[in-house]
Amino acid sequence: MTTLHVVTLCTGNAARSVMAGVMLEQLAEMEGFGLTVTTAGTHVLEGQPLGMRTKEAMVNLGELDTSGVGRHRSHQIDEVDCAAADLIVAMEADHVRYIRRRHPEAANKTATLRRLVTTLPVDDAPFGHRLASLGLAAVDLDVDVDVLDPAGGDQEQYDAVAAEIFELCGVLLAVMGD
Repeated sequence: MTTLHVVTLCTGNAARSVMAGVMLEQLAEMEGFGLTVTTAGTHVLEGQPLGMRTKEAMVNLGELDTSGVGRHRSHQIDEVDCAAADLIVAMEADHVRYIRRRHPEAANKTATLRRLVTTLPVDDAPFGHRLASLGLAAVDLDVDVDVLDPAGGDQEQYDAVAAEIFELCGVLLAVMGD
C-alpha cells in the first residue's frame, strides 16, 4: 500500500490545520489508509502551542484521541513541506493563493478541503492521476469553499468548526481511497 503525504494548511497553524491533521491521521488509521500528515500555516509564529479552545473542540467531538495534541507546535509551511506533499489541503482560498504565490511548484497539488471533497474524481485511477485531472493550479478560487477561521470566537464556534472539519475529513478520505 502506498502512503500519501498530506499537508494541512491554515493561517496560524493553531486551529483548523491542527484539527484536520489530527482527524485525517486518526481516521486514516481506523480505515487502514496509508497517510502521513504534516500541519502548517501561512503566517505563523513558529513554535507556538495550539489554543485551549482548539483542543477543547477536538475533545468535545468525542471521536478523537487528543492525548498527543499538547505536543503540537506551530510551523510555517516551507519548500520542504511542499516538495514532500502529495496533497496540500488548505482551509481557505487565501491559503491556496499563498501557495500559488510563494510555492508555485506546489499549486497543482493544493486545494481547499471543501473543493477536494466535492470535485476529486472517484474512480479506479491512482490518486495522483485523479488529483492532476483537477488542474488545481488554474482553478478559480471562491471563498464559499472556505472553512471559516474560529480565531477570536467562543468555544461554540470552535466546536462547530471542528465538527465541520471532521465531517469533511471523513469524506475526503473516502474519495481519496476510492
